[in-house]
Amino acid sequence: MSRFFVAKDSVKDGKIYVYGEEAHHISNVMRLKVGDSITAFDGTGSEYSGVIRSAGKRSLVIDITDTRRLKPQERPKITLMQAIPKKEKIEYIIEKATELGVDFIIPVFTGRTIPQWSAEKQGSRTTRWVKIATEAAKQCGRVDVPQISQVSDFKEAVSRIGPHGLKLIAALREGSVALKKALHGRAREEDIYIAIGPEGDFTEAEIGLALDAGFELVSLGPRVLKSDTAGLFVLSVIGYEYSD
Repeated sequence: MSRFFVAKDSVKDGKIYVYGEEAHHISNVMRLKVGDSITAFDGTGSEYSGVIRSAGKRSLVIDITDTRRLKPQERPKITLMQAIPKKEKIEYIIEKATELGVDFIIPVFTGRTIPQWSAEKQGSRTTRWVKIATEAAKQCGRVDVPQISQVSDFKEAVSRIGPHGLKLIAALREGSVALKKALHGRAREEDIYIAIGPEGDFTEAEIGLALDAGFELVSLGPRVLKSDTAGLFVLSVIGYEYSD
């Protein structure tokens, strides 16, 4: 059964009120009608089963028949600090990172980042990225949607990270430790921050900045991974390391 995203405040008194684009998708794209069963989630951990009670051109009312509050998996909260790659690869990264369980995504500009956008374009891109993450959460069965921040400078992003948690920066530099070793023996409740650079890697100044903020240099193995592969590789390894 297809899953749909609904805002938390649209769930009231045993009913779900759906408007706009999602209502259009349910009625006109998926062709669901009054009396059809439906599954929805609100992005905060609750999932609902229900039956469509009424349907207008761009609105729906759903009677809730069952509510499930899914227990979150015992694993760290994961933040991906991703340098924006060329073309539209960031959209692929956001989609797949959502499927792999990332909790927060911070897109960053670095000294070697090629794309440069105006503030207006950055805002519209963020809106699109949230939509992509929501669609990926619907498809993969997540009951939450990762938070995606506005694009920021790498220095600014690093400064916003608190003093606690495991902080990893993947860089092509001597002195790095294997990712497996960096993760070994870590507590499940310890948050993880991952910094992934652009094509051409981080600059020496950016690596120094991260090290000063408590980041640890990690190696992703003997092969040089592209920017749009590296973060997804790290998320996959973390998923394996913390799986039951």
